[in-house]
Amino acid sequence: MKFKRIFALLAGVAALTAMLLAGLVQGQGRRFDGVQINVLTFTGPQIAEPLRRRGREFEQMTGARVNVVVVPFADLYQQILTDATTGTNSFDAWIFAPQWMADFVPAGIMEDLTARIRADRDIQWSDIGEFFRNFSASYGGKIYTIPLDGDFQMVYYRTDVLQQLNLRPPQTWDDYLAIAKAAHGKDWNGDGRADYGSCIAKKRNAQSYWMFTSILGGFVQSRGTQQGAFFDTDTMRPLVRNEAFAEALRVYKETTQYGPPDELNLDVGDTRGLFTSGRCALSVDWGDIGTLAIDPQTSKVKDKVGAVILPGSRRVLDRASGRLVSCTASLCPHATGGINHAPYAAFGGWSGGINIKARPQAKDAAYALFSYMSSPAVSGKDVTIGITGFNPYRTSHFKNLKLWTDAGFSEAGARVYLGAIEASLNSPNMILDLRIPKNQQYQQVVLDKALSEFLAGQINAQQAMDQINSGWEEITNAEGRERQKQAYRASLSIER
Repeated sequence: MKFKRIFALLAGVAALTAMLLAGLVQGQGRRFDGVQINVLTFTGPQIAEPLRRRGREFEQMTGARVNVVVVPFADLYQQILTDATTGTNSFDAWIFAPQWMADFVPAGIMEDLTARIRADRDIQWSDIGEFFRNFSASYGGKIYTIPLDGDFQMVYYRTDVLQQLNLRPPQTWDDYLAIAKAAHGKDWNGDGRADYGSCIAKKRNAQSYWMFTSILGGFVQSRGTQQGAFFDTDTMRPLVRNEAFAEALRVYKETTQYGPPDELNLDVGDTRGLFTSGRCALSVDWGDIGTLAIDPQTSKVKDKVGAVILPGSRRVLDRASGRLVSCTASLCPHATGGINHAPYAAFGGWSGGINIKARPQAKDAAYALFSYMSSPAVSGKDVTIGITGFNPYRTSHFKNLKLWTDAGFSEAGARVYLGAIEASLNSPNMILDLRIPKNQQYQQVVLDKALSEFLAGQINAQQAMDQINSGWEEITNAEGRERQKQAYRASLSIER
């Protein structure tokens, strides 16, 4: 059972945890006796599992009552916004997608945490990666969330499969397709069934639009993070009706040929299970597969998994003409070997935020809970446990190799996994996820719907691009083009 695995992993640090709890109790007493905090997040078990587990520890330390409420991910954004803006205020705090701050902060529902962070030595704020401090935690120069997770996407591959096929890890999306085609239909886990070349979550109202953008990125953004991958920064016109977008659609749809027959109905929980059971040669995902693959209770691919930065392209978008053109030194200044890589910070990392309307004691307790969960000693364990859904985001998470070998990684496997993460984080061409007002409508509604219909064969590529373009333009015009443009430029740190 997965939960037995969790307790087994934590058993080795039981003494340290007990000392930590004892120290906190002795130094602070049960300072939140009688205080209940209602914390909202998504159904999980990812994210909700560590919140419940660490919440029980926090209750023992402080006397607080931590009530965890969960809803499906597709409902989380609206549940937070509606509850807080209508005055219901059922929830004191949330663990949610930090990109939604673009709607939540202007709506006046989020507590400014800047002063609390500056006064909190235990959280060791400077240890949190600069990208996550500046993107996941901050908005408009103020700190509104505490990062609990580091999210961006990578490609995972079976090292043994590639060795048998005499193929190297994919550097371009054409490489990815070639590997998927070569591996598809063969039995890779010895169960007598044909396995799959590629497993990508494509379920509607789940992760499909993030997966597609991971493919799109290398074709559309080549001059660094500030170039942006969603809109023209001067006109706010969508970067949709062009050859780069069409090529990404082609690649995305072709991967389906080498996937499970029901791939259009699979979310990441399903594809992770397929990969760790040995049924997939390749997958696109966040950092979770790396830790799930070492679980001896569920994984058949322990020490057989590699990870690389998202594949790229030798051709990128010329924004003036809308054509795909070959990389040059000026067009692709960050290319490696003529290949433009654009790792995608999809989602940005689950983060904790506090309702500005919560009672003062509930705010204090909610902040203390998130600070405890994010602290190096606690988070350093949780990011190594696959079921948590938490991925590395602190410098100490990368530097302390013992965290990973203690969790079950081989030293070589840990270096490969962490190396792929660091290569992505250090890329000057990292794609920032969309963080402007109504980003949920742009991505989770308009983009997701068109991709779902395209993959199902209900519309063709041109119709999909037209549908996305018109839907995005409608939102931009309704919100105000100039307002949206300034918000987009600000999210990319482009001065006016």
